[in-house]
Amino acid sequence: MKILVCISKTPDTTAKIAFTDNNTKFNEAGVQFIINPYDEWYALVRALELKETIGADVHLITVGGADCDPIIRKALALGGDEAFRVNANSADSFYIASQIAAHAQSKQYDLIFTGKETIDFNGSGIGGMVAELLELPYVSIAAKFDLNGTKATINREIEGGEEVCEVSLPVVVSCQKGMAEARIPNMRGIMAAKTKPLTVVEPVEAATLTSVVSFELPPAKSGVKLISPDNVDELVKLLHDEAKVI
Repeated sequence: MKILVCISKTPDTTAKIAFTDNNTKFNEAGVQFIINPYDEWYALVRALELKETIGADVHLITVGGADCDPIIRKALALGGDEAFRVNANSADSFYIASQIAAHAQSKQYDLIFTGKETIDFNGSGIGGMVAELLELPYVSIAAKFDLNGTKATINREIEGGEEVCEVSLPVVVSCQKGMAEARIPNMRGIMAAKTKPLTVVEPVEAATLTSVVSFELPPAKSGVKLISPDNVDELVKLLHDEAKVI
């Protein structure tokens, strides 16, 4: 079995967010980057669990420049067997999905895992687009994945409950919390990752359908107002006029 895990580089959740070029680009100066948590904790780790139980080969792919190499190397340190980096920089979901699909088409994977979304743009379109481009079934926001031969049973959260899907491989699945538990690479994995293959491939021609017009930070949080417990009228007034909750 061959599994492809899509990996994205995202800012650490504690990073200070700022923009440059008239608020059209994210300012990367001094920012620590990590593997997108949904890609790492759920998509990658579930693929590694399958590798350990059924002997699958786990390949990794990312779309980006050489600055993504440390991120993909960490994914290799966790247990991935081989990595591919498409040498292109783009924030357009269709363009990225097209690069992943072109690679996957040539390798004939049985499973393609993505995280349910990235924590930078909060985008969740890659998995569905890859599935459409490859004409494969797609199951989103999966919280559990079991495999019996070539048939997968997938549990996904829906409004007010849970849905259980059955699908035959190959399939594209986006993964969320519940799919697996986060792992930390050990020293042996870190050392082995240095010699695992990381192949850089040039992008295929693909359309860019979206562009960023501008970014905008949310309004700064206002200070806390302390109201005496005896001053109920003032509390009601503030809740009504300022908080607008009543």
